[in-house]
Amino acid sequence: MEIINYQGEELNRYGGLFVHKNPELKIKVVDGSSLAVAVLTNSIPDGTTQVVIRGILTKVAYATAFALCQKGIQVVTLREDEHEKLIRSFGGKSESKNLLVSRSYCQKIWLVGNGLTEEEQSKAERGTMFVPFSQFPPAKKRRKDCTYHLTPAMATPAALENVDSCENWLPRRVMSAWRIGGIVHALEGWNEHECGYTISNVDTVWDAALRHGFVPLTIPTQS
Repeated sequence: MEIINYQGEELNRYGGLFVHKNPELKIKVVDGSSLAVAVLTNSIPDGTTQVVIRGILTKVAYATAFALCQKGIQVVTLREDEHEKLIRSFGGKSESKNLLVSRSYCQKIWLVGNGLTEEEQSKAERGTMFVPFSQFPPAKKRRKDCTYHLTPAMATPAALENVDSCENWLPRRVMSAWRIGGIVHALEGWNEHECGYTISNVDTVWDAALRHGFVPLTIPTQS
């Protein structure tokens, strides 16, 4: 099975437009979002009750917020417009009760994307962990007393040889979750697209990635 990995809404609606224009495709278009969401939700330390989400909201951000709310974790926004967008994306489902707006910065876990400002970083409490939901890390890591997690990624299987790094900001033998998502899709032989505004079952994709030898990264304890 051949896989095309399309990334980004601005390109063609996460691959959805391409599929719509080419209904007779004999390949599967995979954006890998479901595994990125799985990596993010499994990066949240046990016992966490609230997380902040801040940055330009993407398909991965919306799906991650919903998955966390399903687990009973409150997702806090710092801006009214972002809160309203998340509420709308939940489509009236009961999980929206776990979406909050806050003017405080006391939460120790921040999910961040493009648009996070240095000023906002400066307001976070000492010891906060910034976890990117974007494909690129924050442009400027302002805080030396906080932790900056890697972008969604996993370590490659031990049997995979001659692997350097997938992106220049990732360590050796570490691959972006979006790329792994495409690989897992092909290995499993799944016969559907994962693109547009739909997303595969997060738990199923996570279990498949682990089964094929991809390894979760250790949560950092210092910046």
